[in-house]
Amino acid sequence: MSKIKILAVDDDVNICELLRLYLTKEGYEVITAHNGVKAIELFAAHAPSVVILDIMLPGTDGWQVCRNIRNMSEVPVIMLTAKGETYDKVTGLELGADDYIVKPFEMKELIARIKAVLRRYGGAGGEIRSVVEYDGLMADIVNHQLVVGGRNVEIPPKELELLYFLASNPNKAFSRDRLLNEVWGFEFYGDTRTVDVHVKRIREKIEGAGRSWELKTVWGIGYKFEVS
Repeated sequence: MSKIKILAVDDDVNICELLRLYLTKEGYEVITAHNGVKAIELFAAHAPSVVILDIMLPGTDGWQVCRNIRNMSEVPVIMLTAKGETYDKVTGLELGADDYIVKPFEMKELIARIKAVLRRYGGAGGEIRSVVEYDGLMADIVNHQLVVGGRNVEIPPKELELLYFLASNPNKAFSRDRLLNEVWGFEFYGDTRTVDVHVKRIREKIEGAGRSWELKTVWGIGYKFEVS
């Protein structure tokens, strides 16, 4: 079985080397870059399974790198930065980052977060399980595609990720806080009604597509993808 590739991007050479040493010891294959342009080149060339991405990079910053990655793939991105302000975390959410860790950090915590995003996107082995399918519905998180009733439907990344997560866990009820943690991936500084807004928009896109499933509200708890 081939090793899981991780792209680590930081302008600090020492941090990159530290990441390479620890993550290699954990059994990952690590590729490093020290600026945004190189990071984008390496991402396209090596197709890593996870990206650890510093925000403060020379030239092309981490925000732009994240945008470029999202134009190519839905691969998990963990933002790595010395900043801890709410603005940065919200910006990361909006750009499609999956997690956020603030320097200085414990390597054990970073490794745990890497394993968590890999599980979220496909299981302990680290291979991303791309597609969930039900009658009249197909959601492909890797290729960012939603097919409803045989037609392609445009959908923003977080809506697709939320639908994918719920549909990947049929008949399980999740609280709004749990969904924020699982789908957005890091502490969300905002209202849990964010989940309600996303569910409402998802329902508008998938309504009436299938008879054997339903994106259902579980009163007093949150939501579940119910399959009969």
